[in-house]
Amino acid sequence: MAKRIDVSGLTAYYSAHKAIEDISMTVEPRSVTAFIGPSGCGKSTFLRTLNRMHEVTPGGRVEGKVLLDGDDLYGSGVDPVNVRTTVGMVFQRPNPFPTMSIFDNVAAGLRLNGKYKKNELSDIVERSLKGANLWNEVKDRLNKPGSGLSGGQQQRLCIARAIAVEPQVLLMDEPCSALDPISTLAIEDLIGDLKERFTIVIVTHNMQQAARVSDRTAFFNLAAVGQPGKLIEIDDTERIFSNPSVQATEDYISGRFG
Repeated sequence: MAKRIDVSGLTAYYSAHKAIEDISMTVEPRSVTAFIGPSGCGKSTFLRTLNRMHEVTPGGRVEGKVLLDGDDLYGSGVDPVNVRTTVGMVFQRPNPFPTMSIFDNVAAGLRLNGKYKKNELSDIVERSLKGANLWNEVKDRLNKPGSGLSGGQQQRLCIARAIAVEPQVLLMDEPCSALDPISTLAIEDLIGDLKERFTIVIVTHNMQQAARVSDRTAFFNLAAVGQPGKLIEIDDTERIFSNPSVQATEDYISGRFG
């Protein structure tokens, strides 16, 4: 079941460096929220705080709260591994496990998280590949290496791997930046399908993509190089792109900077 994210007063650090400061927002379930803004403004850092991937980086820490349907993801006793199962992530470049078959790539998280009979695994792998709109392209070569797929297929394989463990939230960090236009369109169509089941948050440098796929858009910026990134505004995507509340947002989306 898709879940709501409530972030309040979140500040993230890399050792002594403050990367983002005092960010608060709500992400509604079964919706797509896009993060836009210039390079270095903290979009990806903030995305990674939503499933505690930020703290994997040495010196990474946060202040503030991230609530998933009211449960504090940074609460005492909360296992970060369980958080990353509930809040899945798809990275900028496709990263299938190179020595694993297509089948084993999708089943990898399932095998880590519990014991499944072979027929159960097969059913979940098929369902996940269908959910990623990849099944018809690979159903006759599931034992072949995932690394032998095209770039767009590899990214959809990674999405199948992420949704196989049935997360409630799916984070996507520039999932189309390394793909050709046709593969990008396939991923964008898939995002539209997936939001019926998941809460989706996507980082993109492609403003047209944000306008096409998202329900709400958040604009991030920073005052100067070396300063922490901040959330400037978040609103319905149509409003952000037609009548933003903040001049800096209009300047960015109109190409005056960034």
